Amino acid sequence: MAKRSTPGLNTSSTADIAFLLLCYFLMTTTMDTQTGLSRRLPPMPDEKQKTEDQKVNRRNIIVVKINSADKIMAGTDPIDVSQLKDKIKIFLSNPANDPNLPEMELQDIEGLRGQRRVSKGVISLQNDRGTSYQAYLAVQNELVKAVNELRDEASYREFGKKFFSLDEDQQDIIKKLVPQNISEAEPKDVSKK
Repeated sequence: MAKRSTPGLNTSSTADIAFLLLCYFLMTTTMDTQTGLSRRLPPMPDEKQKTEDQKVNRRNIIVVKINSADKIMAGTDPIDVSQLKDKIKIFLSNPANDPNLPEMELQDIEGLRGQRRVSKGVISLQNDRGTSYQAYLAVQNELVKAVNELRDEASYREFGKKFFSLDEDQQDIIKKLVPQNISEAEPKDVSKK
């Protein structure tokens, strides 16, 4: 009896095709990169420039401290991270014109008619050398979230839409109306007074 030959698949170019597909996906795929915290440092002062000590009214500053046990203090009050955003929003907006909260300055902002109340509030963030990275990021996120929510509220009031839906010029107007003044101190032992 004669042997029957069965036709087989030509797999000699399969490796080439697999290699080309791999190259295609490697070239077209973007890798997720960790970007860290986005903070813009102030420019270096001119060496010839005279420095003046600026006096900041004590009522305009809220000190947020994180100790080595990841406990948070906002001002003189111990606070949970879940309550921090609301406390910062009240501090920055000063809705009842409380004399213990930041001063509100009337300003003419280019692009808006009439004067608007702008907070002089500054958030000073201090953390301990032993503070965990997770606690530090959680506090950072809550502080930025408070400013972003105030900017969204101002955006709805002035332009009728969310802050991130505004064009660049409108966003600049809202940034002047709701400034993000967060000062970060060098890590130290915040449990000592």
